Amino acid sequence: MTQRLDHLQQNPDLTNKLTQLTFAVKKGAVEHSTLALIEIRASQINGCAFCLDMHIKEATIRGERPLRLHHVAIWRESPLFSDRERAALAWTEALTRLGPEGISDAQYEAVIAHFSPAELVDLTYMVMVINAWNRASIAFRSVPGSADKAIGLDRAGLA
Repeated sequence: MTQRLDHLQQNPDLTNKLTQLTFAVKKGAVEHSTLALIEIRASQINGCAFCLDMHIKEATIRGERPLRLHHVAIWRESPLFSDRERAALAWTEALTRLGPEGISDAQYEAVIAHFSPAELVDLTYMVMVINAWNRASIAFRSVPGSADKAIGLDRAGLA
């Protein structure tokens, strides 16, 4: 297997800008628990092991219940999510798997019923941001858990 470069070190300015955007979105109006679900679900869809590992650990540190974390992949069938969370997860899937038809009016109406206009923008930007991180981490094969100690994720106790 070919060794990939460390994309975070190759262009620190771009890394910092994407990090700043990530933190700006997280300071917005949408609750952290919902944003965590978005990060986890998009990372599952994209097959990004590094990001999935990171965001599950972050959610664990923030007190998310383990069963809910296990149920993110089956959120449609699970009784553990609110209507608002379901709308966010559906929006995440629609934007992550964006097809040639784009976003339908029905998809838009389903999400806007649960989020204010400002929240919907924050929600959309979180999906955009996690998809960007997923693509970089997949392209450069970031190793799951490799940054845990540096960013404090070892506190999750999930090593």
